[in-house]
Amino acid sequence: MLNTLHPTDLTWDDVDPADHPFDPASVAGVIRSLGPARRVPSRLDPAIDLTRVNWAWEVAKPWSDAMTHVLMERYGRWAAGWRWSLGEGDVDGGPVGNWCCGSHSITNPEQTLDRVVAALCEWRDWLERLAEWFEAYPLDPETLDADRILWERAARNLILQVADRTGAESGWYGHCRQVLEWFLGYWGVAPEPAERLVRQAVAGRFKSWTAPDTVLADEVAERLVGPLRPQDIDWSPDPGELPDHLERWLAVRESVPWSDGADGEDGTDSGPVTPARDGAAEDFRFFDAAVDPARAAGLLTALELVRADAARGAVLDFELLRGWQQHVLGTPEPPPLRTRPAFAKGGEERYGIGPDTRARLDACLAQAADGRIPLAARAARVYLDVCFFHPFDDGNARAALLTLLFVLARAGVTLDSVLLIRRFGYRADDPHDALSLCRSVEIHLRQSRAAAQ
Repeated sequence: MLNTLHPTDLTWDDVDPADHPFDPASVAGVIRSLGPARRVPSRLDPAIDLTRVNWAWEVAKPWSDAMTHVLMERYGRWAAGWRWSLGEGDVDGGPVGNWCCGSHSITNPEQTLDRVVAALCEWRDWLERLAEWFEAYPLDPETLDADRILWERAARNLILQVADRTGAESGWYGHCRQVLEWFLGYWGVAPEPAERLVRQAVAGRFKSWTAPDTVLADEVAERLVGPLRPQDIDWSPDPGELPDHLERWLAVRESVPWSDGADGEDGTDSGPVTPARDGAAEDFRFFDAAVDPARAAGLLTALELVRADAARGAVLDFELLRGWQQHVLGTPEPPPLRTRPAFAKGGEERYGIGPDTRARLDACLAQAADGRIPLAARAARVYLDVCFFHPFDDGNARAALLTLLFVLARAGVTLDSVLLIRRFGYRADDPHDALSLCRSVEIHLRQSRAAAQ
């Protein structure tokens, strides 16, 4: 499961400055042209009742998430690190000092946008410095044994540099582990061995609020480099054609124990839920409206239609999704099923298309009415069905969310939050991701039921 708006899952391929052009001189103008720049929230806004709204969680965070979303669209995934602040900020333990968190960094529009510009440039500068340090220690698998001391010195220096840049504050070691993995990957170590080597080398030796001394840095560096073998350093990505991740999803779908969900036992399947707060509508009003007011308006209209369709007992099929998607995309007519293979996650997943794709999608959608499976599991499964069938040319994540909300509305359930559902990405070929989404829906169901009582 990937936290799509946070930098903790970024790989070196995601952030390598050599692959992502960036002009610092144009950043201020670009950021001020983006949707969130026109809707910087204010505590003085009379439309926001601070006696009923949690400013940090319900206003500042959605705006910051929206800014991250549009920066990633404009610059690439690497831009997600713009608010990886020092210490206990928006994201724990990062290298960025120009942004703290929405509560403290969002003030008036001009100051707020200046901070976003400075934070993005600071993050980019850090990535460029890392690239320079990586290149300063060229590691040749042919001379690994002879040059092992150079590898250790490089790792030690990186540890100390990260500790210094992050202030060794809360959670700093998470970014340190990431940088060490980036370094190994830069010189040809495959992702899984790199992650394992770093995990075993660090193994709880670093602590929050405690900078490592040179003795500890040397120890971790030795533990990192010691197990390396020349064959670990000749990895390169497979240039072959991507598999069909729709087919992979359908195989995973059959293997996941959907009926083992805990809903029936803990009460999340026990009747209608109407909390005081409509989580989906609120997220559309704060997150999506910050991205683009027209996007939010389309989603709110589609949400009304979703709930009306659920109330009248409409059959869930692709035709129903098309009607909602017309409002999501603002098209004159309901959009058709895509006719070409689709790609997602930066091109890492490919979803095939065939003459039976629509029929297979309709069959999966129909299974969302199977009462033998807990409600949270049915809602999660149909969300992933829409994600990986990827039926439209655009807006499939929004279509998936609306489909999940339809399944819940058919059971009389409204969620008071959709944060755990919307802010994460899921891999088509990983059953653990499917179960993670089930748990997220269950959490929101329990919280919504508790809030409604």
